[in-house]
Amino acid sequence: MKKIKKIALCLSILAMTSCASKKDVLYYSDIDVAELKENIFNTEFQVDDLLMIVVTAQDPLAAQPFNVTTTFTVNPLNQAGGGQYQQHLYLVDSNGNIEFPILGTLKVAGKTKHEFTEELKTKISQYIVNPIINLRLMNFQVSVQGEVARPNVYTFNSERITLPEVLAQAGDLTIHGNRKNVLIIRDQNGKQITKRIDLTSSDFINSDFYYLKQNDIVYVEPNQVRVNSSAVGPNVSVIISVASLLITIATLTIRK
Repeated sequence: MKKIKKIALCLSILAMTSCASKKDVLYYSDIDVAELKENIFNTEFQVDDLLMIVVTAQDPLAAQPFNVTTTFTVNPLNQAGGGQYQQHLYLVDSNGNIEFPILGTLKVAGKTKHEFTEELKTKISQYIVNPIINLRLMNFQVSVQGEVARPNVYTFNSERITLPEVLAQAGDLTIHGNRKNVLIIRDQNGKQITKRIDLTSSDFINSDFYYLKQNDIVYVEPNQVRVNSSAVGPNVSVIISVASLLITIATLTIRK
């Protein structure tokens, strides 16, 4: 009788859970033997990017026409009074262009940070000697969805962001996240492309998706345990009832 009860209990538990091995949850499990290659970071600007561009030179007055600043007022109760200057941000328009002082309309979308910086330097060198260009993307963002602790849209001040860094920002994967099938959706030249990443293998470090790009979407799929529990959840009472019925039938049979 005790044996039958144990069997019924085990059947109920197995219906709601499944086993997972250590290799299913460890990140970079083969890192000690993997052949890691140089992963070159390279990202291109796109429509709706916000760029901060600062031009400096040995002669500050010569560089001044190439820098646009915005004045905003401070709290009127502030005894110091006056206003403060804020660096102007350039929005890449729907045509992939920005309007830059003196130089006019410049094509930005599709160019890397290095390419556009060198282009600016060449054009501005016609007006001032040895200009220095500081360019920064100010609205780099990635969406993280699925089985992570804090799904959200995350904005970064740097465009050099890796997949592990973004997942860490989101609080890492939950115990129910499928570490072998993390989906990345990317807009590339107006076309949606996808890539599935296995975090348990260090090979993804060599992938073009190790460094994320502007507006990437990271989706962590649920593992089989989560899928099973979701499917069984509404039917838990039925399973318990069936297990109880089996025990009752077995008891009556033994008594006879």
